[in-house]
Amino acid sequence: MSTIEEMIAKVRARIREAAQAAHRDPAAVGLLAVSKTQPAAAIRQAHASGMTDFGENYLQEALAKQAELGDLELTWHFIGPIQSNKTRAIAEHFAWVHSVDRLKIAQRLAEQRPAHLPPLNICLQVNVSGEVSKSGCAPEELPALASAVAQLPHLRLRGLMAIPEPSDDPREQHAAFARLRQLQSALPFDLDTLSMGMSHDLEAAIAEGATWVRVGTALFGARDYGTRP
Repeated sequence: MSTIEEMIAKVRARIREAAQAAHRDPAAVGLLAVSKTQPAAAIRQAHASGMTDFGENYLQEALAKQAELGDLELTWHFIGPIQSNKTRAIAEHFAWVHSVDRLKIAQRLAEQRPAHLPPLNICLQVNVSGEVSKSGCAPEELPALASAVAQLPHLRLRGLMAIPEPSDDPREQHAAFARLRQLQSALPFDLDTLSMGMSHDLEAAIAEGATWVRVGTALFGARDYGTRP
């Protein structure tokens, strides 16, 4: 079985090759390790191999791991759906939130971000595939949402995030990521972040401009959801 160190090296090689093929600087593509359902020990191993940014979907699980790993210099990203009763803890314990899809959540994050912390980095999640079961604002709702969020204190609107409908067709992968890029380009803001692409489609995402790829399985192996508290 491959070690976490070996798997990280393989993913970094994929990122480098994809960026070079797209005539992009590989350093412009951040690798966000999706550590949901992974134990703190796995995160510690990944950190020892150079990883600093970790994405979590489940708040209570994330807070427990943050407490256990407090001796490490880590940057925590919240990437899952957000319930209103979870915003205070997210505002207090994360540097990035990739999954804001409505103004109410952004307003609560802004109100609850501690004054001594830097502004909370925000990505707006867009439902580019129109899936009923998928979180994210509709593309036509994005301009108004972005305009409102950009004015909130204690937040820094960085860009957009999407989780397109899974597809093995590279053309469909490229089309979904290109749509997110085009939506961002149409906004009248200086945004620098496109959070898109996962283990199975990161090459297409990088070709279309991803600045964060969110990778879990290819770094840690298959998840065991039975272990989540």
